[in-house]
Amino acid sequence: MKAVSSDIPITVGTGRDSLSVLNAVSYVYIMKFILTGLIILLSMAAFGQSCIGKWITIDDETFKKKSVVKLYKKEGIMYGRIEMLFPEVGREDDPKCTECEGSLKNKPVVGLLIIRGMKWNGSEWAGGTIVDPENGEKYKSKIWLDPDNSERLKVRGYIGLFYRTQTWVRVK
Repeated sequence: MKAVSSDIPITVGTGRDSLSVLNAVSYVYIMKFILTGLIILLSMAAFGQSCIGKWITIDDETFKKKSVVKLYKKEGIMYGRIEMLFPEVGREDDPKCTECEGSLKNKPVVGLLIIRGMKWNGSEWAGGTIVDPENGEKYKSKIWLDPDNSERLKVRGYIGLFYRTQTWVRVK
């Protein structure tokens, strides 16, 4: 058996259409590099459309701005805390969550951790809870970006088979 020297070009085909094996291998590596780059860019674009950040909550009955909630991740779990309240006629200056239970009872609404334990399932955040500080009720919840507008967030709270969905707007 005779060894082939690396100085001898090995070709595939004949004449003008011949392609050296070295060029074919280089082509494959270049295409893999380009494909990897595209995947990274698409991943970065998806990350840019994350739920993480500040959101203006909108009352689903009055359509008025209620608060700003900051959504953040800690060890892969998403949480949400009320950062500010929009002025509302008849509400005290520093309202407390008087209807809440447990550790949230009588805590100031500003600073209240209302979203807990949300896990990413590949298409939405789910498996956690959300508390309504007005009535103290805790709901199972899921959260996802509006597929038609990444500046809008869908927040759904469940009790059994019944649910209510609010649309929140990203703070710019």
